Amino acid sequence: MEIKDAKFLISQSDPSKCPKPDKPEYAFIGRSNVGKSSLINMLTRKKGLAKTSATPGKTQLINHFIVDNAWYLVDLPGYGYAKASKRSRESWEKMIRNYILNRKNLLTLFILIDCRLEPQAIDLSFVNWAGGRQIPIALVFTKSDKLSRQQLVYSVELFKKELRKNWEELPLMFITSAEKHSGRADILDYIQQVNSEFLPPKKSGG
Repeated sequence: MEIKDAKFLISQSDPSKCPKPDKPEYAFIGRSNVGKSSLINMLTRKKGLAKTSATPGKTQLINHFIVDNAWYLVDLPGYGYAKASKRSRESWEKMIRNYILNRKNLLTLFILIDCRLEPQAIDLSFVNWAGGRQIPIALVFTKSDKLSRQQLVYSVELFKKELRKNWEELPLMFITSAEKHSGRADILDYIQQVNSEFLPPKKSGG
């Protein structure tokens, strides 16, 4: 798949006010500062599409982008940002949960993992939460250019080992680097394949 056009559509705090669920949708989420905006910009080849920031916790709304007028890409707030107030964190978490559990056209939730870190409890907890609710997920290991090949393999294997404590079959995984543009083709080919199988949700009462 080659993306020709991607543009910002809408920011929402209320999942029920998101665009009509008539197109395939893919959401991206991860801990604050995991490189989510950089990954989205790399995938779409639009440098300023998702706003990158040195300040973690910048994304606080559900941000919808439309790609080639054919599918939605969604930038979700990062989880686990410690400097946000408890009330803000609870509000974001409720919004994220509502969106993930109720969005009928969400075909894959991409959960981003910083491959430089040993498995983080908050990432494992979120992956297990989503898996336990039958949410279709894929893991995206970011910043792979910061590690040697050997370190990268070790880091991913360590994460898999932790997951196997709860998972019989591991979720789909991608290795990426926004700097080197690696993993881009793999993710876009996957999206293209899933798009081809998409059937719009039936209207209630129809």
